[in-house]
Amino acid sequence: MKLYNDLLRDFKELSLAHYALGIIASSCLGSVAAMLILMRGHTLFDMFQLFIVVSVCMGYNALVLAQFKPKIIFNSLLISLATSAIFIIINIF
Repeated sequence: MKLYNDLLRDFKELSLAHYALGIIASSCLGSVAAMLILMRGHTLFDMFQLFIVVSVCMGYNALVLAQFKPKIIFNSLLISLATSAIFIIINIF
């Protein structure tokens, strides 16, 4: 919990820089996950995975553009990065 609080405090201090870096990180990791999902095939399950990844990454971008509170944006960034990473791991193996 200490790590989370330290990261959140840093995120709040330089919020504009972290918003931009978060958009880049979320979009890049999401696009890698989408590529790996589409490389496996085009079944209904694959399209559902793609829907989840795209929705979560777009959700983070929407929260930044809507200027929500930094804590909400930070939590959505963590969710976006974790979701993309999970789908990357699932589709690599």
